[in-house]
Amino acid sequence: MELLFVSLPRMGMLVEGVWRETPVTQGAQEAEGGRFIRRASAFRDHIERGGRFTPEAGRYHLYVSWACPWAHRTAIVRRLKRLEDQISLSTVDYLMGSDGWTFGQGEPETRDPIGGLTMLREVYVRADARYTGKVTVPVLWDKRENTIVNNESLEIAKMLDREFDSNADPLYPAALEREIDAMIEANYGAINDGVYRSGFARTQGAYDEAVIALFARLDALELHLSKHRYLVGPGLSLADICLFTTLLRFDAVYHGHFKCNLRRIADYAALQGFLLDVYQTPGVRELCRFDHIKGHYYQSHDSLNPSRIVPKGPILHLDAPHGRDRLG
Repeated sequence: MELLFVSLPRMGMLVEGVWRETPVTQGAQEAEGGRFIRRASAFRDHIERGGRFTPEAGRYHLYVSWACPWAHRTAIVRRLKRLEDQISLSTVDYLMGSDGWTFGQGEPETRDPIGGLTMLREVYVRADARYTGKVTVPVLWDKRENTIVNNESLEIAKMLDREFDSNADPLYPAALEREIDAMIEANYGAINDGVYRSGFARTQGAYDEAVIALFARLDALELHLSKHRYLVGPGLSLADICLFTTLLRFDAVYHGHFKCNLRRIADYAALQGFLLDVYQTPGVRELCRFDHIKGHYYQSHDSLNPSRIVPKGPILHLDAPHGRDRLG
């Protein structure tokens, strides 16, 4: 017999430009059997030379959350591509309550530098007064046309890598494009979204399905990474960054909070080494904010953690030697 979990995190979404507080699964698409299925992002324009949105220094702003793995990947790409002088960046508050993502309630860095707004949903309505859908990060904002260019993290990451002038190594090289895309796709459903499918499952069957697929894929990657330093090719790529932001949060949050507890990443020799390797890549460590990560998950999902107590542990030892140089 499957039990239905009726108390769900309440997030909210915009409906015809009006904010409606809803359970998290209404912000997603809910399939039969209590499965959590994420909605596709709504803004899908592209920055490209000769197009409506051209790559220009100072024109664009990136809204992120240090807590969100999807937004985190875009911030890492921006840093590794050395685009700080070309694309400005700000972060929302880590706590997501009934108003969704907000600005300026916590640290000074969480204030909106573009429009002085107090809620991220106001950014969406500013772009489309009749917008219906989730209000998510990341958001790539065009300061010239006062609109959202794109709110799909992978597309933003690819644009940052390819469309702006940078003397940094490519993270999405054309020669490895198909392999990188295939690896990202293989990891997305089982791992990146799999932790959410496990944590937000509404039935035992949906949870079992998600968590078994999650660890099957982790097991496969453990074997792969025991022979290769990176997921695709000889150097760090976008595929590595997309996996890294989930692995970073796994032992601290997903293992307990989302019941992804068959094993920890620390129990995998190769995956743990990979995590340390990417974390210790110059420019990455300082973008990893565990105060935001743990504060967001444990305090925002009050139906999963009614006390809203943020655990002190685990101690992660992310600066330990990784030993992966031997793989080349």
